[in-house]
Amino acid sequence: MSNYEDWLQDQPAVTKKQPALGVSPIHGVLPYAGDRNPLTRSDTVKRVSAAIATPMTGGIRQVYHFDGESEYAVALDALRSPELYGLEVQLHPLSFYCRQKRKVRTHRFDLRLTFRDGYRRAVFVRNATSLARRETQDEIDDIFAAVTEDFADDAMVVCTDDYTRAYRDNLRRIWDYLQVKDDEADALVEDAARNSSYWYLNDLIANCDMEPWRCYKAAMRLIGQNVLWTDMHGVIDYPSRVGLNV
Repeated sequence: MSNYEDWLQDQPAVTKKQPALGVSPIHGVLPYAGDRNPLTRSDTVKRVSAAIATPMTGGIRQVYHFDGESEYAVALDALRSPELYGLEVQLHPLSFYCRQKRKVRTHRFDLRLTFRDGYRRAVFVRNATSLARRETQDEIDDIFAAVTEDFADDAMVVCTDDYTRAYRDNLRRIWDYLQVKDDEADALVEDAARNSSYWYLNDLIANCDMEPWRCYKAAMRLIGQNVLWTDMHGVIDYPSRVGLNV
C-alpha cells in the first residue's frame, strides 16, 4: 500500500490557472466565431455553449459560447422574435475614452443582434448591483458614446436580475419546443385560445381535440411567439394562468 505522504508529494502545490476549454469541430456545425473564448473554469459562473441556427448562418447551426446563464437567456429571449436575423457574441473590442481613468480603454459587448431589416443592436449585460453604481453608469455612457454606425445602430443595457431562474428555465424549454415544427397543433391551440373559454393552461388544452402533450408543446411555442401570455417568472405548467396577448 502506498504511503499517503508519498502520494501527497506527487500533487501540484499550487493549482495553475487552466486555459479556456476548447470545442472540437462538430460535423455540420459552424465553428465558434467570437473574439474571445469565455469557457474558463469558474466556481461562481456557469458557462454555456450552444449550437444555434439563424437566418444569418443560412439555417446552419453555429457554436456559441456565453459568459454565463444570463447572457444565454438574453440571447434566447431575442431568438424567439421572428424579426431576429442574426446573433453574435463576444464581439471584437471597442475602444472608448474612459473619463474616470482618463485614458482609452476597450470593451467587448456581450451580444449583437441583427434584425431582418438590417438594424443592429449591441447589448451590454450586467447585474443590478453593478448597474446601481455611479462609476458603472459613467462607464456605460462612455462606451455607448463610442458606438459608431459601422459597429451598431444603437446599444442597450440588460439587467441580469430581470432573468430569474424560472424565467431562464422557461426560455430554455420554449426554445427547445420552437425547434419542433407542428403547424397542425399550433393552429388548433391558437384557434382554441381565440374562440373558447379557459383560465389555466390545462383548461385550454382540454378544449383541443388532440393529444395533450402535443397541445402543451404548441402552447409553449405560442407563448414563445407572444401569441399567448403567461407569467414567465413562474414555472410554466398545466396549472399556469394563460391568456391571449392583446
